[in-house]
Amino acid sequence: MIAMTRKTTPKSEATRGRILEAALRVFRERGFQPATMREIAAEAGMALGAAYYYFESKDAIVMAFYERAQQQMEPELERILDSRKTLESRLRGLIGYKWEYFLPNRALMGALSAHIDPSHPLSPFSAATAHIRDRDIVLFARAVTESGVKLPPSILPYLPRLFWLYQMGLMLYWVYDRSAKQARTDMLFDKTLVMMLLLLKLGGIPLLRPLYRPAGELLKAIYGEA
Repeated sequence: MIAMTRKTTPKSEATRGRILEAALRVFRERGFQPATMREIAAEAGMALGAAYYYFESKDAIVMAFYERAQQQMEPELERILDSRKTLESRLRGLIGYKWEYFLPNRALMGALSAHIDPSHPLSPFSAATAHIRDRDIVLFARAVTESGVKLPPSILPYLPRLFWLYQMGLMLYWVYDRSAKQARTDMLFDKTLVMMLLLLKLGGIPLLRPLYRPAGELLKAIYGEA
């Protein structure tokens, strides 16, 4: 367990927010692994025991960071989906905005990428982060549905999850990209997105229909639904 249930009041939420902001400052200055709860408590101007009352560990603070990030980003992500018409523009908007949002904490995101194993609660693939992952996939589902993508029913339902995985791969490349202003990531995003959209268009060619069934079976197996 990485978070304890506490009675929520405006005062307690404000205190949690203060600890979270203090932790992010400490993580930026010291790094995630070297930082301690004692340092975070001192930065927040409170006793160590008080900090532990609200967050039982650094992992619990990071989970709160994930949840707050999603809550803060959602209005803008929804606006992007509402204001753009094509799948390409929607995907560019969704993923591009996330890079913009996480830029101040890019080093922290890089440190957290070490927890990729689904058995770790902070992994984006873990059971503990499923509620965050599922809400994010819903946004990709909107992008697909409202853009009128035409694919066989054996494949189409998997597309939002595949776009989410694509996003995670790009995010991983982004946090380690040392090029100026992450220019290599921009190039990777641009080229791979064009290639994927071309493949989606080719999916409508009748000659390729024999590939639909094995592709659908493969996706079912990958997601444990076979």
